[in-house]
Amino acid sequence: MEYLMEEKKFFSDALGNTPVIKVLEFLIGGKGLDYSLSDITRNSNIGWATLHRIWHYFENAELVKHTRNIGQAKLYTLNLENPVAKQLVKLYDVMLFQHTEKSLAEKVRV
Repeated sequence: MEYLMEEKKFFSDALGNTPVIKVLEFLIGGKGLDYSLSDITRNSNIGWATLHRIWHYFENAELVKHTRNIGQAKLYTLNLENPVAKQLVKLYDVMLFQHTEKSLAEKVRV
């Protein structure tokens, strides 16, 4: 099951449909869970080579942290101790609230 359904893409629709934003949208939406790079690639709808090209930005900024290994797969999660990640989560939550209010208002009109 893919994480990003049409109604869940409000973050990337507003901030830009770039690979970095897509990965952030997935990690923030699934905060508290850990994922392999393959999971992130598949659910962010970006290519493997693209993720490997940008992943060092996430690691260098400490937006993600390694949680554990399963076999040879390394799992990562959003680093909720990082102040930047905390602010991104707040932004995501505000945008989600606005998106939900707008969607509900449109359904009431119909």
